[in-house]
Amino acid sequence: MTSKIPRKASASEDSLLRIFTAPEASTSTLSIIEQKLSQDLAGFLGNSIAALEKPLSEIETDFNAYQIPSEPKFVSDYADEIMQNLVAHSVHTAAPSFIGHMTSALPYFVLPLSKIMVGLNQNLVKIETSKAFTPLERQVLGMMHHLVYQQSDDFYHQWMHSANHSLGAFCSGGTVANITALWIARNRLLQPSGEFKGITREGMTKALRFYGYDDLAILVSDRGHYSLGKSADLLGIGRDNIISIATDEHHKVDVVAMRETAAKLAQQNIKVMAIVGVAGTTETGNVDPLTELAALSRELNCHFHVDAAWGGASLLSNKYRHLLNGIELADSVTIDAHKQMYVPMGAGMVLFKDPELANAIVHHAEYILRVGSKDLGSHTLEGSRPGMAMLVHACLQIIGRDGYEILINNSLEKARYFASIIDRHVDFELVTAPELCLLTYRYVPKSVQAILTKAISNNDTELVLKINELLDGLTQFIQKYQREQGKSFVSRTRIKPAKYFRQQTTVFRVVLANPLTSHQILHDVLTEQVEIAALDSEYLPQLLAL
Repeated sequence: MTSKIPRKASASEDSLLRIFTAPEASTSTLSIIEQKLSQDLAGFLGNSIAALEKPLSEIETDFNAYQIPSEPKFVSDYADEIMQNLVAHSVHTAAPSFIGHMTSALPYFVLPLSKIMVGLNQNLVKIETSKAFTPLERQVLGMMHHLVYQQSDDFYHQWMHSANHSLGAFCSGGTVANITALWIARNRLLQPSGEFKGITREGMTKALRFYGYDDLAILVSDRGHYSLGKSADLLGIGRDNIISIATDEHHKVDVVAMRETAAKLAQQNIKVMAIVGVAGTTETGNVDPLTELAALSRELNCHFHVDAAWGGASLLSNKYRHLLNGIELADSVTIDAHKQMYVPMGAGMVLFKDPELANAIVHHAEYILRVGSKDLGSHTLEGSRPGMAMLVHACLQIIGRDGYEILINNSLEKARYFASIIDRHVDFELVTAPELCLLTYRYVPKSVQAILTKAISNNDTELVLKINELLDGLTQFIQKYQREQGKSFVSRTRIKPAKYFRQQTTVFRVVLANPLTSHQILHDVLTEQVEIAALDSEYLPQLLAL
């Protein structure tokens, strides 16, 4: 029996030209490969397993080579390898049982439509490299601006396609969106005046000296996203000047405490540059009292930004839009379309209430981003970037407001259903009830719940701490074991519930945005966790012995 001799590809001018040329026939090699990849990917996406059980250390061995290969490889061979080594061991974020993070299933139509975006390869920094994509992106920003601010028809006719104004900016995600918003806030506060050329020209030291401030500060709840720290670092404000304000028992910022903090800062000659309200906290999914924060921002004469990277999509529901009341008062708003708007990764947006705001960060160059052009890059932090707005546009058009209404409502109501079955289960504790579609809970045996309740009523903080430390270990054991098994996935985080005297507490965290997640799957997740808990030989015996 003769072994098959492996094919060997070689680099030549002709072979390179072929890979840059569109296949002419459906029977061509590349066309056949494309069809097979589509079938294989569909097979992966149709699987309900969250992740295959293979250690990361073993996966790393498939990617150990560090030298760029000299010889080329056939596309078909590469495709086979990547399906085996990459796709097969990727996290199945679209699985109905993958309920631990904000990544969800995608509408299947975005896969073929993505070929348009990739194939055209437009660069949205410059109209010379994007043309029709530029007005499309401006239209999407106009739609999202209207979703938040609901201005008049005349407003959008005047500003949506204005060369010297912007209703917002697309970016890779919430981090860059938040940076952009605070960049604008800083530049507006320390803008040019008289002989002072502004912070953008003269820097932070001269700006503070000119305006007579000893320092700047940004106020946000202690549930604020870590991207705000990055923003303060990059903008020269300093991470220590992100002032975290305590939250109440519902994980909403204490506005009274924020006002008191602002007064103390003023006594130290520290100017509050911006207040950040959170609309959908990462750990618990709660929404700050935005109307009250807007009022405080007016009192302090500072920028009001709302980080709605996750929760902003709830505005698409007429039924639940009221949960974000006050967002329309913000000077700027962050929304990530790749979260609850079911768009692929990399579609963040920051929206500006006033079309003039973006001029605080406007920048030009002679070869690109010329004055008076409609180049989108003149108002964005990022330069070269793809036309992700097209996929947001597709979802807005194909799903529509009515479709999003159904999706958002179902997500929020599914979270409420899951909370109800957790509440009714004798061995689980609902730690934070869902305001949007995110909740936290943990496994607590019935007998331990009784002891814990008594300890709380007796104000026995030492016993509460001891029990919670054991429960922390049990929660970590269950979450890790469940993740490694791969049938389902919930994440975990650490929060400070008021009922436990603000002690750090490890909890399961669930996001119910996937429309494919059924009620039965939610029951199955709890059943699996009960079975896993019984396997623990370290923490559970100590808890049951209390």
